[in-house]
Amino acid sequence: MQFSFTSNVSTCWSLDNANSKHIQWLHGIDGEVWVWIMGEAPGDKPYEQISEELIAERARRQAQKEAEELWRQKEAEITKKFRDAMANEKARILAEKWKVEMEDRKAAKVLEERIHEEFKRKEEEERKRGEMQIRLQEERRAKELYWTLKQAQQQSHASEKEEREWEEQLCRSKAADEERRWKAQRARDEYRRHSLRAIQKGMVAGLSNMFQEIGLYNEQEAKLSNHHPGPTPPKSLLVPVRAWERPLRPVSRDVIIRWFKEEQLPRQAGFERNTKSIAPWFHGIVSREDAEDLLSNMTEGAFLVRVSEKIWGYTLSYRQQHGFKHFLVDASGDFYSFLGVDPNRHATLTDLIDFHKEEIITVSGGELLQKPCGQRDNPPDYHMLFD
Repeated sequence: MQFSFTSNVSTCWSLDNANSKHIQWLHGIDGEVWVWIMGEAPGDKPYEQISEELIAERARRQAQKEAEELWRQKEAEITKKFRDAMANEKARILAEKWKVEMEDRKAAKVLEERIHEEFKRKEEEERKRGEMQIRLQEERRAKELYWTLKQAQQQSHASEKEEREWEEQLCRSKAADEERRWKAQRARDEYRRHSLRAIQKGMVAGLSNMFQEIGLYNEQEAKLSNHHPGPTPPKSLLVPVRAWERPLRPVSRDVIIRWFKEEQLPRQAGFERNTKSIAPWFHGIVSREDAEDLLSNMTEGAFLVRVSEKIWGYTLSYRQQHGFKHFLVDASGDFYSFLGVDPNRHATLTDLIDFHKEEIITVSGGELLQKPCGQRDNPPDYHMLFD
């Protein structure tokens, strides 16, 4: 907790000891103790974001520590294995060299160098395979630790969420009523401006059509306003309306579809940048097997993004030279990011895709998004999300 000091000190309380030290509480103009609550000052990060970052950092450090220990063991095994093999091979070559005649010593030396290079090449290949295995284990371990810590956090917040639920519901209801009344007033003002302009230009027919449209709109707004009476606030006081409460994890396809419509459509998830066109790489709720089938006839670098059934987010399926990779994209907060792979956060799903068209996803894999994998069937597999 941090304290903000003021010159208007009304009272103080002190506790003297042998060293004449004391504690002094500063008070504000209102006579209350001057305090500052973490997360409420401008520029402060929300508590949930700080907690999320701490959890992710703890998971990453733990996974990295375990991966380093595994790699030390693996490197020792590889070094010992090839040291012994090299010693045995050198002994065999030396024994053969003394058996050949003087004119064959040069050929034996060339053979030794070639074998030495071959062993060095094999050792380097095995080192790379070992590093790849350790990094894959590190990524999997980071994901496991992340979900374990996140589930523990969510369970601890469940009781607090229930206590705040009724207050949030009341605020959302009031905000919805006030926003509808404000929109109705704005429509009436707009109608008056258009009416005056139409009369001045003699556009009687256009004014008549506009009157019918605005009249129908105002009639609908009046019904809503009569059902939810209340004063009209300024636009800055309006609170976004959230029509549903999201479960901790996806429990069914119907819930996933509702989540997409309620939370992702307003954020233009799946659309091309600044357009109403759905991106060619976007797919609906598609299984891992179906995604790999779609990518099977494409070259390395092809990819698609599908709605995940495991988390509130997406899965990016990527075509490798030999096989496939699947990366989870977390969309549960106000940003989009890969789980346990890339710490970068992006404001939109399209930003994440465009970023990794230029930057690789992982250092070990070097994955670069090159060619989107589009739809194969009609209707497209995402039609349920937009119906």
